[in-house]
Amino acid sequence: MEPVQTDAYLRRLGVERPARPTSDALRELHLRHLQTVPFENLSIHLGEEIVLTEERLLGKLLGSGRGGFCYELNGAFAGLLTALGFDVTLLAARVHVPGGGLGIPYDHLALRVGTVDGGEWLADVGFGGLSNGVLAWRERGEQVDAAGVFRLVDVAGAVPESGGEVDVVKDGRAQYRLEPRPRALGDFVAGAWWHRTSPESHFTRSLVCSRVTEDGGRVTLSGRKLKTTGADGESEVRELADDAEVLAAYRESFGIELARVPEVRGAKMAG
Repeated sequence: MEPVQTDAYLRRLGVERPARPTSDALRELHLRHLQTVPFENLSIHLGEEIVLTEERLLGKLLGSGRGGFCYELNGAFAGLLTALGFDVTLLAARVHVPGGGLGIPYDHLALRVGTVDGGEWLADVGFGGLSNGVLAWRERGEQVDAAGVFRLVDVAGAVPESGGEVDVVKDGRAQYRLEPRPRALGDFVAGAWWHRTSPESHFTRSLVCSRVTEDGGRVTLSGRKLKTTGADGESEVRELADDAEVLAAYRESFGIELARVPEVRGAKMAG
Protein backbone atom coordinates (compact mmCIF):
# COMPACT_ATOMS: atom_id res chain seq x y z
CA MET A 1 0.00 0.00 0.00
CA GLU A 2 1.42 3.37 -1.03
CA PRO A 3 1.69 6.10 1.64
CA VAL A 4 -0.92 8.21 -0.15
CA GLN A 5 -3.36 5.28 0.02
CA THR A 6 -2.60 4.72 3.69
CA ASP A 7 -3.30 8.40 4.40
CA ALA A 8 -6.57 8.26 2.44
CA TYR A 9 -7.64 5.14 4.34
CA LEU A 10 -6.93 6.80 7.69
CA ARG A 11 -8.90 9.88 6.59
CA ARG A 12 -11.88 7.69 5.81
CA LEU A 13 -11.64 6.16 9.28
CA GLY A 14 -11.26 9.61 10.80
CA VAL A 15 -8.09 8.80 12.75
CA GLU A 16 -4.53 10.06 12.87
CA ARG A 17 -1.64 7.84 11.83
CA PRO A 18 -0.61 5.95 14.99
CA ALA A 19 2.90 6.65 16.23
CA ARG A 20 3.50 2.93 16.83
CA PRO A 21 1.58 -0.28 16.04
CA THR A 22 0.36 -0.85 19.60
CA SER A 23 -2.65 -2.69 20.99
CA ASP A 24 -4.42 0.60 21.79
CA ALA A 25 -3.85 1.84 18.24
CA LEU A 26 -5.30 -1.41 16.87
CA ARG A 27 -8.39 -1.09 19.07
CA GLU A 28 -9.04 2.42 17.77
CA LEU A 29 -8.55 1.45 14.12
CA HIS A 30 -10.80 -1.59 14.52
CA LEU A 31 -13.69 0.31 16.09
CA ARG A 32 -13.47 3.22 13.66
CA HIS A 33 -13.48 0.78 10.74
CA LEU A 34 -16.72 -0.76 12.01
CA GLN A 35 -18.23 2.71 12.41
CA THR A 36 -17.21 4.18 9.05
CA VAL A 37 -16.91 1.33 6.51
CA PRO A 38 -20.18 -0.62 6.22
CA PHE A 39 -20.55 -4.35 5.95
CA GLU A 40 -22.52 -4.71 2.71
CA ASN A 41 -23.16 -7.19 -0.10
CA LEU A 42 -24.53 -4.70 -2.63
CA SER A 43 -22.03 -5.63 -5.36
CA ILE A 44 -23.62 -9.07 -5.63
CA HIS A 45 -27.03 -7.56 -6.36
CA LEU A 46 -25.76 -4.75 -8.57
CA GLY A 47 -23.92 -7.21 -10.83
CA GLU A 48 -20.52 -5.77 -9.89
CA GLU A 49 -17.40 -7.89 -10.09
CA ILE A 50 -15.63 -8.69 -6.81
CA VAL A 51 -11.86 -8.90 -7.27
CA LEU A 52 -9.63 -9.87 -4.35
CA THR A 53 -6.56 -7.78 -5.02
CA GLU A 54 -5.38 -4.96 -2.80
CA GLU A 55 -5.62 -2.47 -5.67
CA ARG A 56 -9.26 -3.31 -6.42
CA LEU A 57 -10.25 -3.44 -2.76
CA LEU A 58 -8.74 -0.01 -2.09
CA GLY A 59 -10.41 1.35 -5.21
CA LYS A 60 -13.78 0.24 -3.89
CA LEU A 61 -13.32 1.44 -0.30
CA LEU A 62 -11.39 4.64 -0.99
CA GLY A 63 -12.28 5.58 -4.56
CA SER A 64 -15.97 4.63 -4.49
CA GLY A 65 -16.69 5.16 -0.79
CA ARG A 66 -18.14 1.68 -0.46
CA GLY A 67 -17.89 -1.17 2.02
CA GLY A 68 -17.96 -4.89 1.34
CA PHE A 69 -18.19 -8.30 2.94
CA CYS A 70 -15.55 -10.28 4.85
CA TYR A 71 -12.99 -10.91 2.10
CA GLU A 72 -13.07 -7.28 1.02
CA LEU A 73 -13.18 -5.59 4.42
CA ASN A 74 -10.66 -7.76 6.23
CA GLY A 75 -8.52 -7.99 3.10
CA ALA A 76 -8.28 -4.20 2.86
CA PHE A 77 -7.87 -3.79 6.62
CA ALA A 78 -4.98 -6.25 6.55
CA GLY A 79 -3.25 -4.07 3.97
CA LEU A 80 -3.71 -0.96 6.09
CA LEU A 81 -2.45 -2.64 9.26
CA THR A 82 0.58 -4.04 7.46
CA ALA A 83 1.40 -0.59 6.07
CA LEU A 84 1.25 0.77 9.64
CA GLY A 85 3.71 -1.81 10.94
CA PHE A 86 1.41 -4.41 12.49
CA ASP A 87 2.19 -8.12 12.07
CA VAL A 88 -0.85 -9.48 10.20
CA THR A 89 -1.81 -13.08 9.40
CA LEU A 90 -4.85 -13.91 7.25
CA LEU A 91 -6.90 -16.79 8.65
CA ALA A 92 -9.57 -18.94 7.01
CA ALA A 93 -12.75 -19.89 8.87
CA ARG A 94 -15.91 -21.88 8.34
CA VAL A 95 -19.12 -20.36 9.67
CA HIS A 96 -21.34 -22.39 12.01
CA VAL A 97 -24.72 -22.77 10.27
CA PRO A 98 -28.14 -22.97 11.96
CA GLY A 99 -29.05 -26.52 12.85
CA GLY A 100 -25.42 -27.60 13.14
CA GLY A 101 -22.56 -28.11 10.77
CA LEU A 102 -20.10 -25.77 9.12
CA GLY A 103 -20.08 -23.75 5.92
CA ILE A 104 -17.76 -24.16 2.97
CA PRO A 105 -13.95 -24.03 3.19
CA TYR A 106 -12.70 -20.42 3.05
CA ASP A 107 -16.19 -19.38 4.14
CA HIS A 108 -14.83 -16.40 6.06
CA LEU A 109 -11.63 -14.35 6.34
CA ALA A 110 -10.40 -13.03 9.71
CA LEU A 111 -7.09 -11.61 10.94
CA ARG A 112 -4.57 -12.44 13.64
CA VAL A 113 -2.63 -9.28 14.47
CA GLY A 114 0.55 -8.85 16.48
CA THR A 115 1.52 -5.55 18.09
CA VAL A 116 4.85 -4.12 19.25
CA ASP A 117 3.77 -4.25 22.90
CA GLY A 118 3.49 -8.03 22.79
CA GLY A 119 -0.22 -8.27 22.03
CA GLU A 120 -1.71 -10.94 19.78
CA TRP A 121 -5.27 -10.29 18.71
CA LEU A 122 -8.16 -11.60 16.63
CA ALA A 123 -9.39 -8.70 14.49
CA ASP A 124 -12.51 -8.97 12.34
CA VAL A 125 -14.20 -5.98 10.68
CA GLY A 126 -16.01 -8.16 8.16
CA PHE A 127 -18.47 -10.44 9.97
CA GLY A 128 -21.37 -8.00 10.13
CA GLY A 129 -22.03 -8.16 13.86
CA LEU A 130 -19.18 -9.69 15.84
CA SER A 131 -17.19 -7.87 18.52
CA ASN A 132 -16.65 -4.11 18.44
CA GLY A 133 -13.16 -4.58 19.81
CA VAL A 134 -10.34 -6.99 19.07
CA LEU A 135 -10.20 -10.26 21.03
CA ALA A 136 -7.09 -11.53 22.82
CA TRP A 137 -5.87 -14.47 20.73
CA ARG A 138 -4.41 -16.54 23.59
CA GLU A 139 -7.12 -15.83 26.16
CA ARG A 140 -9.55 -18.72 26.74
CA GLY A 141 -11.75 -17.13 29.36
CA GLU A 142 -14.68 -14.77 28.78
CA GLN A 143 -13.92 -11.52 26.98
CA VAL A 144 -16.56 -8.87 27.58
CA ASP A 145 -17.21 -6.52 24.66
CA ALA A 146 -19.85 -3.87 23.92
CA ALA A 147 -21.39 -6.34 21.43
CA GLY A 148 -21.52 -9.32 23.82
CA VAL A 149 -19.47 -11.84 25.76
CA PHE A 150 -16.91 -13.76 23.71
CA ARG A 151 -14.71 -16.81 24.14
CA LEU A 152 -12.10 -18.45 21.95
CA VAL A 153 -12.43 -22.21 22.38
CA ASP A 154 -9.85 -24.78 21.26
CA VAL A 155 -11.54 -27.50 19.24
CA ALA A 156 -11.02 -31.03 20.58
CA GLY A 157 -8.53 -29.72 23.14
CA ALA A 158 -5.94 -28.64 20.55
CA VAL A 159 -3.95 -25.42 20.86
CA PRO A 160 -3.32 -22.93 18.03
CA GLU A 161 0.43 -23.52 18.06
CA SER A 162 -0.13 -27.18 17.09
CA GLY A 163 -2.42 -26.27 14.22
CA GLY A 164 -5.64 -26.92 16.14
CA GLU A 165 -8.84 -25.14 15.15
CA VAL A 166 -10.46 -22.47 17.31
CA ASP A 167 -14.17 -21.70 17.68
CA VAL A 168 -15.19 -18.05 18.16
CA VAL A 169 -18.17 -18.02 20.52
CA LYS A 170 -20.49 -15.06 21.13
CA ASP A 171 -22.96 -15.13 24.03
CA GLY A 172 -22.66 -18.92 24.23
CA ARG A 173 -23.20 -19.55 20.52
CA ALA A 174 -20.37 -20.57 18.18
CA GLN A 175 -20.00 -18.12 15.29
CA TYR A 176 -17.18 -19.58 13.20
CA ARG A 177 -14.25 -22.03 13.34
CA LEU A 178 -10.77 -20.68 12.59
CA GLU A 179 -7.83 -22.54 11.12
CA PRO A 180 -4.62 -20.98 12.52
CA ARG A 181 -2.61 -21.79 9.37
CA PRO A 182 -1.56 -18.56 7.56
CA ARG A 183 -3.34 -17.85 4.27
CA ALA A 184 -2.96 -15.45 1.34
CA LEU A 185 -5.71 -13.23 -0.03
CA GLY A 186 -5.81 -15.23 -3.26
CA ASP A 187 -6.75 -18.37 -1.31
CA PHE A 188 -10.22 -16.89 -0.74
CA VAL A 189 -11.14 -16.36 -4.42
CA ALA A 190 -13.17 -19.57 -4.66
CA GLY A 191 -15.06 -18.80 -1.45
CA ALA A 192 -15.88 -15.29 -2.65
CA TRP A 193 -17.05 -16.67 -6.01
CA TRP A 194 -19.32 -19.19 -4.28
CA HIS A 195 -20.88 -16.56 -2.02
CA ARG A 196 -21.37 -14.23 -4.99
CA THR A 197 -22.96 -16.81 -7.32
CA SER A 198 -24.47 -19.76 -5.45
CA PRO A 199 -28.23 -19.83 -4.77
CA GLU A 200 -27.27 -21.62 -1.54
CA SER A 201 -25.35 -18.59 -0.29
CA HIS A 202 -27.26 -16.32 2.09
CA PHE A 203 -25.55 -13.39 0.37
CA THR A 204 -27.37 -14.05 -2.92
CA ARG A 205 -30.72 -14.34 -1.14
CA SER A 206 -30.73 -11.08 0.81
CA LEU A 207 -29.54 -7.49 0.81
CA VAL A 208 -27.64 -6.05 3.74
CA CYS A 209 -25.80 -2.84 4.56
CA SER A 210 -24.83 -2.30 8.20
CA ARG A 211 -22.42 -0.43 10.43
CA VAL A 212 -21.80 0.31 14.09
CA THR A 213 -22.97 3.79 15.10
CA GLU A 214 -20.90 6.26 17.07
CA ASP A 215 -23.08 5.80 20.16
CA GLY A 216 -22.42 2.05 20.23
CA GLY A 217 -25.58 0.97 18.45
CA ARG A 218 -26.05 -0.23 14.88
CA VAL A 219 -27.89 0.88 11.76
CA THR A 220 -28.87 -1.69 9.12
CA LEU A 221 -30.64 -1.38 5.78
CA SER A 222 -32.03 -4.65 4.43
CA GLY A 223 -34.09 -4.19 1.30
CA ARG A 224 -36.55 -1.45 2.27
CA LYS A 225 -36.31 -1.98 6.03
CA LEU A 226 -34.11 0.49 7.91
CA LYS A 227 -33.36 -0.73 11.42
CA THR A 228 -31.74 1.48 14.04
CA THR A 229 -30.60 -0.10 17.29
CA GLY A 230 -29.39 1.98 20.22
CA ALA A 231 -26.58 1.11 22.60
CA ASP A 232 -29.29 -0.01 25.06
CA GLY A 233 -30.53 -2.63 22.60
CA GLU A 234 -33.79 -0.85 21.80
CA SER A 235 -34.61 -1.02 18.08
CA GLU A 236 -36.75 0.92 15.65
CA VAL A 237 -37.65 -0.42 12.20
CA ARG A 238 -38.92 1.83 9.44
CA GLU A 239 -40.28 0.64 6.11
CA LEU A 240 -39.03 2.94 3.34
CA ALA A 241 -41.73 4.03 0.92
CA ASP A 242 -39.96 4.10 -2.45
CA ASP A 243 -36.65 3.92 -4.32
CA ALA A 244 -35.88 7.55 -3.57
CA GLU A 245 -36.06 6.92 0.18
CA VAL A 246 -33.90 3.80 -0.16
CA LEU A 247 -31.21 5.65 -2.09
CA ALA A 248 -31.34 8.49 0.45
CA ALA A 249 -30.89 5.98 3.30
CA TYR A 250 -27.81 4.49 1.63
CA ARG A 251 -26.40 8.00 1.22
CA GLU A 252 -27.29 9.46 4.61
CA SER A 253 -26.71 6.44 6.85
CA PHE A 254 -23.75 4.84 5.07
CA GLY A 255 -22.23 7.46 2.78
CA ILE A 256 -22.93 5.26 -0.27
CA GLU A 257 -24.04 6.90 -3.50
CA LEU A 258 -25.95 4.53 -5.81
CA ALA A 259 -27.46 5.20 -9.22
CA ARG A 260 -30.17 2.59 -8.67
CA VAL A 261 -31.64 0.42 -5.95
CA PRO A 262 -30.11 -3.08 -5.87
CA GLU A 263 -32.45 -6.01 -6.55
CA VAL A 264 -31.99 -9.31 -4.73
CA ARG A 265 -30.11 -11.61 -7.08
CA GLY A 266 -31.63 -14.75 -5.56
CA ALA A 267 -35.06 -13.65 -6.77
CA LYS A 268 -33.78 -13.58 -10.34
CA MET A 269 -32.21 -17.04 -9.89
CA ALA A 270 -35.51 -18.43 -8.63
CA GLY A 271 -37.29 -16.90 -11.61
